Amino acid sequence: MISLASASRAVRAQFFVLGTMFATWGVHVPTVKAHYGLGEQALALAMLAGGVGALMALAQAGRVVGRWGPAAVTGSMGLLCCASIAALLVWPVYGALLAVMLVFGISGSLMDVAINTEATEIEHQSGRPLMSGFHGMFSLGGMAGASLGSAAPALGLGPQAHLLVATGLGAVVTIAASRAMLPVPAHPAEEKHPLSLPRGPLLLLGVLAAMGLIAEGAMYDWSVLFMKQERDSAASTSALAYASFSGAMAAGRFGGDWVRARLSGTTLMRASGVLAAAGMALALAVPSASVALIGFACVGLGLSNVVPVLFSAAAKVPGISSAHGIAAVSGVGYLGMMAGPPLIGLIAERASLAAGLTVVVVFAVFMALTARRAMPRA
Repeated sequence: MISLASASRAVRAQFFVLGTMFATWGVHVPTVKAHYGLGEQALALAMLAGGVGALMALAQAGRVVGRWGPAAVTGSMGLLCCASIAALLVWPVYGALLAVMLVFGISGSLMDVAINTEATEIEHQSGRPLMSGFHGMFSLGGMAGASLGSAAPALGLGPQAHLLVATGLGAVVTIAASRAMLPVPAHPAEEKHPLSLPRGPLLLLGVLAAMGLIAEGAMYDWSVLFMKQERDSAASTSALAYASFSGAMAAGRFGGDWVRARLSGTTLMRASGVLAAAGMALALAVPSASVALIGFACVGLGLSNVVPVLFSAAAKVPGISSAHGIAAVSGVGYLGMMAGPPLIGLIAERASLAAGLTVVVVFAVFMALTARRAMPRA
């Protein structure tokens, strides 16, 4: 029989792997841009393909996880996610990149719902807040993945070699950890119904998730390129943009369960939006690479507990399973996030990447302003 402690360690490892894969993609955004000879708009469309894949998967995530269980979905989708990242630079054709990003979006989002469902079950059985700590491992994985990407040139690893090392290690951890996850009871009734547009509490939580994920996704997709193009930083310094963001987010999440026990959801969401907006504004306003890294860290700290709080609330909405609630809120969140990269890319193409990233400030402020209306209904 699998113990709660073993399952908790396994899920933390899966969050770490998923964070590492997102960071590995984020570090190689400039590499992908150069490899395929893309402008910002074409690069944004490739990112959009990942968002489309995620949304397609989330429409069926509740029934898939409900039928097969979090462990099986995590293992299979984790392997597929690693394989898609490994294939980023294999072909020189733009259409191949779009297909790879589509698969990355599908596999990553299904794995995301599966591990959050498992984390919710562990939190429920333990009887205390744990979700922020689980998500902290995602951020720690992001920091580790970005740090490895920054150190790869000094270690003599070219882009493709780095991708193979990172994804190979991720695949091994995913397979091993999936064998130690708890069995979560199935919900056969939900297998007959794909995800529809959520209403009421789930819709409001989803809107907040969209605001947070747009800001978070902008850091994943554009922060490294911002450092390289707008601050003229070296590749190793540019990769630290992702590391500073993920490191601060990890720190905020590891302390997040303590904070969640002491602050209301509304207060925490408001403070998160304000800090994220202020950090992004600082990074954009001051023409200094070191100040930009501080600003990105503030964004990471500000956004650190947004998704854990919203997913935990979604899993507790009466009348639905945790998998369906998380998938519903994730669906609205990803729908919002899909609009982020192409919008930023369009503004960057016509003005500058710095101008495009002002979107993060706007959405973070909106997230703070909408917190009171949404959270009491959770």
